[in-house]
Amino acid sequence: MSLHKLARELEETGRQSAAMVEGITYALEILADPSMNCDASRREAASMIINALQGQDRIEQRCQNMALAVRQIAMLPPNAADEIYDEIWSSLDLDELRVPTLSGIALRPSNGDVDLF
Repeated sequence: MSLHKLARELEETGRQSAAMVEGITYALEILADPSMNCDASRREAASMIINALQGQDRIEQRCQNMALAVRQIAMLPPNAADEIYDEIWSSLDLDELRVPTLSGIALRPSNGDVDLF
């Protein structure tokens, strides 16, 4: 159960990383587009890059929380009750890891729009 949750959260972290890179890539495409006004495209691209890079902090927090959970789980005996695993996850800082209904949103179908956290 707990390893399945970890796998979902790792998939979500990968999705968030990809969304961050997509935002930066799109901003670079805007900057390279010769048909766009230079000042307007620079402002739009800078805003997109800043928004994408703000996601890096969120990704770092997710990774630190998951590492903490894995370290705590590794210290448990093999026959530990499921409730103890749930307790470990529920003690984390980020709601998206702590609250079961927010867990692993990478499994949900995408609407096609880039989701930057």
